[in-house]
Amino acid sequence: MTGGDRPHGPPRRFAVLVSGTGSNLQALLDRAATGVLAPAEIVAVASNRPEAAALDRARAAGVPAIALDHRSFPSREAFEDALLAALAPHAPDAIVLAGFMRVLTPRFLGAFPDRVINTHPSLLPAFAGAGAIEQALAYGVTITGCTVHFVDAGVDQGPIIAQRAVPIAPGDDATIVRARIQAAEHALVPAVVRALAQGRISCEGRRVVVVPGGDPDDADQLL
Repeated sequence: MTGGDRPHGPPRRFAVLVSGTGSNLQALLDRAATGVLAPAEIVAVASNRPEAAALDRARAAGVPAIALDHRSFPSREAFEDALLAALAPHAPDAIVLAGFMRVLTPRFLGAFPDRVINTHPSLLPAFAGAGAIEQALAYGVTITGCTVHFVDAGVDQGPIIAQRAVPIAPGDDATIVRARIQAAEHALVPAVVRALAQGRISCEGRRVVVVPGGDPDDADQLL
């Protein structure tokens, strides 16, 4: 399915792209298994690294797992074409990047216009790019966090959907801060996916609007 034939209305069928262990993926799978993620569903998981542990998490949950080694393709565009073709049978209408360590081109983003989201371990626009946690520690900030944002052609520059702040205490190292940020991500990413599927998130330019829902334990925490 491409942008031209995508059904109208909120996205319900989400594919997750991963490159590593997949802890944010697991947060999504756990909520899907208990019905908390509804009306969103995870229909496929794909990785550019065939050895990624995240693929095992998908298989354990009974979700189709797709492995495409980007190194076996002659170009970024060729890899993305193969990825789109592999996802097509599962008919996703939105994409979640959960530790996917590849920059997507307009070629891929155009197939899911305004329906690709990413999570980043900082309070964007601060500390974009790689090594965000190390950057925060080097600058000596006392508060950092995580951001879920729409993906555009820039790196970590898309419109911000929601953020969670976490503290950095004296003596904290990258391992401690990373664990603290991941705990925040594990709550925030599923909340955003659920709110998207409920049609409660809209974007006009760089301005994202989140309409309050009725569940104070989950999606309302976006506000």
